[in-house]
Amino acid sequence: MDKPTPAERVEYILEAIKLIKEFVAGMNETAFLNDIKIQSAVQYQFLIIGEAIRYIDDIILAKYAYPWHIPRSFRNFIIHVYHGVKMERIYFATQDLDELEKQINLILKNEFK
Repeated sequence: MDKPTPAERVEYILEAIKLIKEFVAGMNETAFLNDIKIQSAVQYQFLIIGEAIRYIDDIILAKYAYPWHIPRSFRNFIIHVYHGVKMERIYFATQDLDELEKQINLILKNEFK
């Protein structure tokens, strides 16, 4: 299988954000904390986001005002500290995706279209 292109990675990030939003739509924190399937699905999408961002050129990312280290670090935290992940933090992150989505859409429009 060929490695995804940078443009495809941007598309994967947008799809992951869309899925996270769909998974938690209408769900409050308590419901999220009681649904292990949703927790697992959301964490997986955050892994995709963090991994895909790792492979977008830093020269491109530097053009956009966003703390890119956060989704990268979040991915690493979920992968390496899986035993200590607080689901409350995961839920909070699901509510804080709009700015990332905005910046990724700008990258797609300005860099790859």
